[in-house]
Amino acid sequence: MGHKFELRKEIELAATPEQVWAAIATGPGIDSWFMGQTEVDPREGGRNTFTMAGHTEESTVTAWEPGKRFAYGTEPGPDGGFMAIEYLIEGRDQGSTVLRLVQSGVLGDNWETEYEAMQVGWDMYLGTLAAYVRHFPGRHAAQVAAFRPGAGEPDQVWAAVAGAFGISGEVVEGAPARLVLDGLAPIEGTVDLAGLPTYFGVRTDDALYRFLYSGTDRGSALVLNHHLFDAGADQVGAHRAWQEWLDQFPVG
Repeated sequence: MGHKFELRKEIELAATPEQVWAAIATGPGIDSWFMGQTEVDPREGGRNTFTMAGHTEESTVTAWEPGKRFAYGTEPGPDGGFMAIEYLIEGRDQGSTVLRLVQSGVLGDNWETEYEAMQVGWDMYLGTLAAYVRHFPGRHAAQVAAFRPGAGEPDQVWAAVAGAFGISGEVVEGAPARLVLDGLAPIEGTVDLAGLPTYFGVRTDDALYRFLYSGTDRGSALVLNHHLFDAGADQVGAHRAWQEWLDQFPVG
């Protein structure tokens, strides 16, 4: 039997309402901080598409008020499950904006685990949105996504990830981070998300690197979702290098 839910998040962003709108209500904007690839039909009643790992999901735009409100939702499935998202934008003084997110719908039997995963996942992605509009306004990213099932226990995984970036001891925001991967220029930046034991992020002058750990009774996985803002970035080569790096897991 399905379980109704509602999830609410709020974040203040160092950007104008117009910049936030472009980030949350256009396909290239969404792809620059969220997962997968999104296409937005910019009108009430329009059909959006969201594609990830070869699967495409459609949704209908239920509210389209540029600079103020954007909402969309999927059709109920055979089991009654559906998902709806609403963004509310409120401009503040000195060019900042408050963004409110409401996600609602019906989840399946494993709803508690799904709900918790969405709670934490939104913390990471809204943190990525904040970094995007603050440090890369108006730019669009190429994504690199990679997945490693059976990555290992969280303490081991995060010790390996942090160690690869030259970080020892506690992982804190603001710490310098440097990683060298075969086939890529050295990655040098700063830790800008430290939501361990679930997520970790590094910001450089031309990219946002994101690492998400998923552990359930069905196993563990380490997921990478990077956003490259260098117009000359080799997306294919970067994906290959990161997948080869992931193949070293599980650690132990």
